Amino acid sequence: MPSAPALRRGRRRLLQRRTWRRTLGRLRRGGQSFSPRALLRTLCSPCRWGPAARAAGGRLAAALRAWWRRPLRRYAVLLLLFLLFPVRLSVLAPGELVPAQPAVIRAPLEGTVDRFFVAPNSRVKQGDPLFQLDLTTLESRLELARQGLATAEAEYRQAAQQAVFEAKSKVQLALLQGRIAERQTEVDFLVAQLARAQVTAPLDGIALMDDSSEWVGKPVMTGERIMTVADEHDVEVEAWISLGDGIVLPENAAVTLYLNAAPLSPVTARVRYYAHDAVPRPDGSFAYRLRARLEPGEAPPRVGMKGTAKIKGPWVTLSYWVLRRPLAILRQVVGL
Repeated sequence: MPSAPALRRGRRRLLQRRTWRRTLGRLRRGGQSFSPRALLRTLCSPCRWGPAARAAGGRLAAALRAWWRRPLRRYAVLLLLFLLFPVRLSVLAPGELVPAQPAVIRAPLEGTVDRFFVAPNSRVKQGDPLFQLDLTTLESRLELARQGLATAEAEYRQAAQQAVFEAKSKVQLALLQGRIAERQTEVDFLVAQLARAQVTAPLDGIALMDDSSEWVGKPVMTGERIMTVADEHDVEVEAWISLGDGIVLPENAAVTLYLNAAPLSPVTARVRYYAHDAVPRPDGSFAYRLRARLEPGEAPPRVGMKGTAKIKGPWVTLSYWVLRRPLAILRQVVGL
């Protein structure tokens, strides 16, 4: 006598054969073709399956309901979905509004700063005098050079008069002419140095510098930076990203600067430059320099305002966003 499982399997096969026969009979009577699509559509209809298939589906649904009733499993699924939720990776960095293309004013020659003609953060026009170096040394050298030139010219005139009567004096005329040219060149050079000692503004803008009283009387070297002249409307954001936050940024990444003086009026910008190498900061730390140009239509605030810059990176999962910093610290401690 066959066992109960064997009887169930036989009954299932019988139901499947009957389903096939009925399907093929309906297709023949209806004049339908035996295309794979039509046959599959007919077989997949819920009414075509027998009680065994419906019973199997019911058992599967019951098993899923029983599995879902367990609170721990339900919470695990919800936690997994929550950790896979996409979020925008972003970092915070100290930021500042700086001139985009400033004109750096340097000391034209070695000397001592005598006086300033402009105050810090004052508006200047192209050609306005900014500061002047001490002229005492240059004026003394110029006076000596002019005296030497006058002496050389007097010697030349005396030699020219003697050359009329003495042939020996004619030989010295060429030497004295060379000495006069040398003295004249020295005088012209010192006159040009005196003109360079007074520095003028190369463009219209704002004079950016520290307290001018700290510079007066201070000796400077040739090329030493003293001040900056910048266009007040040509402003961009500068941020310093720490080594731990040096993420990969997409092209034209969005930057939002929250100013300390106006936290409710953020400044939006787009990344223009992102340094590959970290540079030392005044506090001794290393950071990556980032420059971002303001969005079109953004009213440029005052140059020098500081705040916190939020740099938006790529989309990542919430689990990566939460575990990124702890994993980095763990790797530094463990050394993996």
